Amino acid sequence: MHPEPQPGAHKVVVLVLDGVYPFELGIPHRVLGSANGRYEVLSASVDGQSVRTDSDLTVTPGHGPEVLAEADTVIIPPYAITQASAAAADSRALDALSRVRPGTRLVSICTGAFLLAAARLLDGRRATTHWALTDHFRELFPRVELDAAVLFVDHGDVLTSAGAASGVDVCLHLVRQDHGSEVANQVARYCVVPPYRDGGQAQYIERPLPPASGTGTGPTRDWALQRLELPLSLAELAAHATMSTRTFARRFQEETGLSPGRWLTQQRLRRARHLLESSDLPVERVAHEVGFATATSLRRHLAAEAGVAPSAYRRTFRAPGPVAGDVGPALQEPC
Repeated sequence: MHPEPQPGAHKVVVLVLDGVYPFELGIPHRVLGSANGRYEVLSASVDGQSVRTDSDLTVTPGHGPEVLAEADTVIIPPYAITQASAAAADSRALDALSRVRPGTRLVSICTGAFLLAAARLLDGRRATTHWALTDHFRELFPRVELDAAVLFVDHGDVLTSAGAASGVDVCLHLVRQDHGSEVANQVARYCVVPPYRDGGQAQYIERPLPPASGTGTGPTRDWALQRLELPLSLAELAAHATMSTRTFARRFQEETGLSPGRWLTQQRLRRARHLLESSDLPVERVAHEVGFATATSLRRHLAAEAGVAPSAYRRTFRAPGPVAGDVGPALQEPC
């Protein structure tokens, strides 16, 4: 059990919406509730009734919307949305949000940003949400400066975070901002999570290959993918396609949306990421295998795309194997 809130503890209210994701719903309680009573974490629904989750579960928050008026921080965990529901937010949710006092800190996790945006609380501000929803979000809320490459954005009074586990990142950030790094690190150790993750959600974004066709530059793209370790100049690519360099570059841009050079870099990074995830090859060898002239070049390009160095990327996506006999001390309340 978490300790009782201290006198004057910071009151956090989690607004539970229909279709809430159970995992993310529990994050504020788990992380903030592990700060030795510094936070009082409550849950509220828009009408005081039970709420269906996106799974075969129903949850019953302990409070109705009236408790939002007492909150120091309001957190909106993600909920299942459709194209229609994202475009027209639940009026009850907007009414509940209107009860929040001016100056209250607002935090969204994943799709929770859609409610904040619908309430016009993100207009003219930088924000984030799950990378897979960025196109839809931008279409609905063009006044919001969406950044799909980060784990969270902090404006002080309003914070938005990306998908799923970024809810842990932003809650630890709240603890760090409120009580310092030492307390945040203690909470992270207790919850068995890293106190801070390098990079942003850019390292998790899938970038599928553009579909190749039997005409245009498609065959040359297939040919190039088999030779990524080679320099592959524009002249060589155009010669394979039996086009002039100017015609080839124009057709390539039309078909892929990228210049040949940029496309080659993306494919080299895609293969490099695969090798970092699936092999023990040194970074210098990975760079050579995918066609970067030096390991420095690979580091520079990966940092620009994913925000992390190759070694950090490998640590993120390659969990070490278990060490025999190393079970560690028992915890009173394992996560």
